[in-house]
Amino acid sequence: MKELSVNHLLGIKYINKADIDLIFETADHFKEVINRPIKKVPSLRDITIANIFFENSTRTKLSFELAQKRLSADVISFSAAQSSVKKGETLIDTVNNILSMKVDMVVMRHSNPGAAHFLSQNVGASIINAGDGAHEHPTQGLLDSYTIRERLGEVGGKKVVIVGDILHSRVALSNIFALQMQGAEVMVCGPKTLIPRYIDSLGVKVEPNLRKALEWCDVANMLRVQNERLDVNYFPSTREYTQQYGVDKELLDSLNKEIVIMHPGPINRGVEITSDVADSQQSVILNQVENGVAVRMAVIYLLASKIKQ
Repeated sequence: MKELSVNHLLGIKYINKADIDLIFETADHFKEVINRPIKKVPSLRDITIANIFFENSTRTKLSFELAQKRLSADVISFSAAQSSVKKGETLIDTVNNILSMKVDMVVMRHSNPGAAHFLSQNVGASIINAGDGAHEHPTQGLLDSYTIRERLGEVGGKKVVIVGDILHSRVALSNIFALQMQGAEVMVCGPKTLIPRYIDSLGVKVEPNLRKALEWCDVANMLRVQNERLDVNYFPSTREYTQQYGVDKELLDSLNKEIVIMHPGPINRGVEITSDVADSQQSVILNQVENGVAVRMAVIYLLASKIKQ
């Protein structure tokens, strides 16, 4: 049986193209499972997984929990807001206490970049990074690529533009790594203040004009402005941001081709995209949510099969 080259999923930059192909092949199988009348398989009956979220999450947390339950794993969920972390307990102590309850795998979201990497070096469980600050969000990068592959047949050779707040986005970085690894061309588009200085070193194009970017691309991945991470004003007002970088149906229909619209969620309707774009035939936003469960099932299953050995 083919297996992953890693024991943890910490970021896309730590895996290779063969890993991505294997995850997608496995996800194809699980996608068929979750569309059956009985949506469960007994694959991970003897595995216990802890979901540890130090930051708010709706979609990702639900998606991971559902993926784990579809695989018949035992799941414990932990939210930092109601935990001893508030009493000053360190990350290592928190996780070691959970591991002493004989947990095999930890899915963690944390506000500090590198938190999952730090954990993987200090505890004996398999770690999945569910987002670490503005660094990476590997399962989102994978499910976005998987959705492009499903809609357009393949990722290689496609042109993808990521629009919006690139500076604070962990989704952007994971997407850039995953898309490039599969041979796609990547462009970023947004206000200069929200494009990181190191962007040139990643080998992506930068286009400040939204219309030009949309005319170039096959797929537009619209990111939300991360107001919770903005410590200063990066642009004059939300209204001005929307005028320059918001996509509405009129703009979409005026392009000389049909492009695919993606969004990692949560959507600020009327800011980065209008409702008629989010709900249009060109949008694959709900496909991304469905594929998120299949891709996360694949990642958990493949990492768990390495634990079992």
